[in-house]
Amino acid sequence: MKLRPISARAVILDWDGTLLDSFRADTRAYQAMFRALKIEFSESQLARHYSPDWYRVYRAAKVPRKQWDLADKLWAEAYRQENPRLLPGVRVVLRKLSRSFLLGLVTSGDRKRVIRQLRHFGLENLFAVRVCCEDAARRKPHPAPLLAALRSLKLRAAHCIYVGDTPEDIEMARRAGVRSIGIVGPFPVSAKLKAARPGLLLQSIAELTGTLLPEAEHL
Repeated sequence: MKLRPISARAVILDWDGTLLDSFRADTRAYQAMFRALKIEFSESQLARHYSPDWYRVYRAAKVPRKQWDLADKLWAEAYRQENPRLLPGVRVVLRKLSRSFLLGLVTSGDRKRVIRQLRHFGLENLFAVRVCCEDAARRKPHPAPLLAALRSLKLRAAHCIYVGDTPEDIEMARRAGVRSIGIVGPFPVSAKLKAARPGLLLQSIAELTGTLLPEAEHL
């Protein structure tokens, strides 16, 4: 059955797991951090408790609150040794979308790291707004990051689509009144993503362009 295209003026996307194939890099950085802190927390446990809000992971791993800043530093040091790539088809999809839609980025990643990666891939200028973890008072699934993007774009929620790969992405969009599209990505959250009931669930980012239509053409 052919899906009816979804109309929008702006497409706002998540970064890690939606555009960037960062699961293995993320996991290795976590494991290096846990080893440095002498905390036993296996890859399977990490997969079970993964969240874009890494403090949820810290709580699950019982990282003492007084060590959270150190844990952040250790994770960042380990991650700098990694070189994650874009997911297949991402560059083509973004170029196509940029011809017809305003593009935005709302991510839980820290600004320094995300901007460095965007520059590395030559994608920095594609996004009209970039909201990172430092840019909102609360993190996903709270709607604050997405609402900050809407304010910057000067658009109402009804004119936007949010695309992400985790249940937190879908909940954030729902709480912000924004329609959502879930993308099955490399992070081990596909069952939870489906259970979060996004407006549309796609198996890869490559399917995205065929589901969207510029709002003016849909009138």
